Amino acid sequence: MSKIKPSWWDEFVAFAVKGNAMALAVGTIIGAAFSTITKSLTDDVIMPIIAIFMGGIDFSELKITLPRLFGEPVLDEAGNEILNTLNYGNFISAVINFAILALVVFFLVKGLNKMAEIGKKKEEEAPAEEPAPPEPSPEEVLLTEIRDLLKNK
Repeated sequence: MSKIKPSWWDEFVAFAVKGNAMALAVGTIIGAAFSTITKSLTDDVIMPIIAIFMGGIDFSELKITLPRLFGEPVLDEAGNEILNTLNYGNFISAVINFAILALVVFFLVKGLNKMAEIGKKKEEEAPAEEPAPPEPSPEEVLLTEIRDLLKNK
């Protein structure tokens, strides 16, 4: 019994194993992992240090409770009112996290550009081979033969 392959399968496999698609997949996975690292750096290292200088404020606790304008209060399973809050502390943490990611990407791109510059300079410094002299035209060949025949007479 032979397996039936859809017609698009070969095209998909060719696309998936191309260098660009694989590089994009690897970059996405590493980017997601790096994002969790910078989030942890922000939440677990930087924000507590900033909190020391701001009197022990936990940024995740910074919020404004918004009033409920219409309807009855919404209660959770325990009977406590669910508040409508504007969590600006989490937003500040996210902005700091973004700044760290942007800074790292900036230095990464700067480093890659520097490496590309060094590679270009090495290519430029390499001695270029002198081009071969151009082939003589048929007239030049004929004139050279005539000159050599006249010399030999």
